Amino acid sequence: MSNDSDAEADEEQSAADEQEVEGLQNGAFVRIDYTARTVEEDRLVDTTDPEVAEEEDVEADQEFEPRTIVLGEGHIFPSVEEDIVGSEVGDSGSVVVEAEEAFGEFDEDEVRTVSKDKLPEDDRYPGAQVQVDGQQGFVETIIGGRARVDFNHPLAGDDIEYNWEIVEVVDDREEKASGLLQMFLDIPLDIRFETDVVEEEQVVEEDDESDEEEDADEEAEEDEDEPTFETVEVEKESLYIEATPQLSMNQQWLMQKNQIADQLINLLDIDRVVVQEVLDGAGMGLPGMMGGMGGGGGMEDALEDADIDAEELAEELGE
Repeated sequence: MSNDSDAEADEEQSAADEQEVEGLQNGAFVRIDYTARTVEEDRLVDTTDPEVAEEEDVEADQEFEPRTIVLGEGHIFPSVEEDIVGSEVGDSGSVVVEAEEAFGEFDEDEVRTVSKDKLPEDDRYPGAQVQVDGQQGFVETIIGGRARVDFNHPLAGDDIEYNWEIVEVVDDREEKASGLLQMFLDIPLDIRFETDVVEEEQVVEEDDESDEEEDADEEAEEDEDEPTFETVEVEKESLYIEATPQLSMNQQWLMQKNQIADQLINLLDIDRVVVQEVLDGAGMGLPGMMGGMGGGGGMEDALEDADIDAEELAEELGE
C-alpha cells in the first residue's frame, strides 16, 4: 500500500515539476511590445508602440517597434521579468515597478545649492539640464549668484506601470544578435557570423620526466619561472559588426563597448566580436596628390610642366 502511495506522490511531484517549467524561462530570447507610464501622473516613460508615440508627440530618431530581450539578463526591470516568466507568445500583462526598483526614491539631499558660475551661461534658467562636478542635474531656481539644482533622476520617486505583450520567441542567431545590438545602441547595424582560423599563443605542456632527469635538471628548473609558449592555429567563431559613423559616435557604444561585447559573446556563445571598418575607396583623391593637379596628363606630364627631367630625377632618387 505504501508503495502505491509513494508512486502516486512521485507522479504528482513530476507533474508539478513539469508545470513549473512550462512557458518562457530565463535565457529565452523574446521580442516584446511594452508601454511604461508613471502611476500617479500617467506620464509616458517609454514605449515600443508607434501609435502611442504619435499620440504623445514623441520626437525621436529611434524606430518604435518590438524589442529583443533575454529573460534573466537584466534587460528590463526584475519585477517585469518575473511577470513574463512562464508566459507564452501572445500573452500580455501589467505590473507596477515600485520607485525604489525603478529610478530610485526621491532624495532631498540631492537637491543642492551651487554657484551660478558653475552653470554654462546658456543653461542658467529653470528646467535646464546641466552638469556640475560630473553630475547631471536640472536647474530649479536661480537667485542672485546661486542656483538650486536637483541631481535626482527626473523619474525618482515615481512608481512605473509596465504593460507588456510577448510578440515572438527569437530563434535565428543573426536576429538574436541584431536584436541585442538594437536594444543596446538603438541603431541598425550590418552583422555576420564567420569562423576564422587565427594564430594564438598557447602554453606548452611539458612531458613527465624520469626521476633521474628531474634530479639532473632540478637546479635549472628553479630558474625557469616563465612558461614556454608556442604558436598554434585555432578556429574562432566571430561576430563581425560593420563600423558605421553612427556606431563611432554612439555614446552607449563609446562608454560600454567592452560590456556590450561581453554580453554578445556570452549570450550568443561565440569567441569574439570584431568591429570592422569598410572603406570602399570611392574617394576624390587627396589634396596635393598628382591626381588632383588637373589636366589628366599623369606624372610625366606634371614633371614636364614643372621643367623637371624625369630621368635625372630617377637617377637622383636612386642615389
